[in-house]
Amino acid sequence: MSKAVVKKTLISLAVASAAAVAQADVVIGVAGPHTGAYAAFGEQLWRGAEKAAMDINAKGGINGEMIKLVKADDACEPKQAVSIANRLVDSDEAVAVVGHFCSSSSIPASSIYEEAGVLMVTPASTNPTLTDRGLPNVFRVCGRDDQQGDVAASYIVGDLGAKKVAIIHDKDTYGKGLADAMKATMNAYGLEEVLYEGLTRGEKDFNALVTKIRSVDADVVYFGGLHSEAGPLVRQMREQGLTAKFISGDGIVSDEFVSVAGSPEYVDGVLMTFGADPTSYPAGKEVVEQFRSEGIEPEGYVMYSYTAMQVVASALEANDLDPVKASDWLHGNKVDTVMGTKQFDDKGDLMVSDYVMYEWDANGKYSMMDN
Repeated sequence: MSKAVVKKTLISLAVASAAAVAQADVVIGVAGPHTGAYAAFGEQLWRGAEKAAMDINAKGGINGEMIKLVKADDACEPKQAVSIANRLVDSDEAVAVVGHFCSSSSIPASSIYEEAGVLMVTPASTNPTLTDRGLPNVFRVCGRDDQQGDVAASYIVGDLGAKKVAIIHDKDTYGKGLADAMKATMNAYGLEEVLYEGLTRGEKDFNALVTKIRSVDADVVYFGGLHSEAGPLVRQMREQGLTAKFISGDGIVSDEFVSVAGSPEYVDGVLMTFGADPTSYPAGKEVVEQFRSEGIEPEGYVMYSYTAMQVVASALEANDLDPVKASDWLHGNKVDTVMGTKQFDDKGDLMVSDYVMYEWDANGKYSMMDN
């Protein structure tokens, strides 16, 4: 055999070996709004998943195979979510997905994953419909809108003693679903809203809406939606002299809420529902400290995303990397995470929800209230 042939053979073997290593990677998608108005949340998901994957890989990966993350940008658009879900399944050959963020993206994308047998664990999608359909591969490490809606309604009626509540939503699956969940519980308590109005995502001028809120003399404004609209809305309320208490959900858990509001003074006193402080769990202390040592505050859904990656990795490890068996396994087993031990019911929801009230302060920071 000539030297040229030997060299070519060795190169071919090296390429084949490299390909085998590449194929051995455990491909996991991180799906969410990595660009656009809601990219701050996509960044939270990526930071948590990336850190978890690095930590897992440093300990030998999953059954000796390394996690390879693939960023999938859905921009919180349902059609784009379906497109990138198909890409993750067909081109990237992902066995699992951490995501999506927006419920309006998670719901259609989850059907793609279910058909392909891909495990999906969302850190943030809270609309009940996602899990109520009973897809065997879908899980979430956050709560549901009907749960946080109950907490908000109880606070509005019981703690605030509100008399006139205006309910505003962004017409999206998440925002409207959350507003409707709060409304249902509030109505059950015997309090009817004085205004129920939808706005359009992307709008910035809410002066006409503020005028409507003023006309009904609301003492509480409840908003179902994301920070990008909540910020301008609360600013314009304050600029027009409306002092009604502003309350929202976990869609405003981002420092960008302050930025889009224009100043910390406008968010001072804003209330929101969110899970019990995800950075306070003893099991996650070391990870939180590592983030902070790098100058990164693990706000919002960062630790939820880390948790989701741990859930995925644990399930795959226990089932020889088979995502279908991993999904079945999660319905009957507990997983230890940086946010404590997680256990799922038959739908893929957490057995225990921990929504509490938070308040933003004059420095543009939020903290848990004494509940």
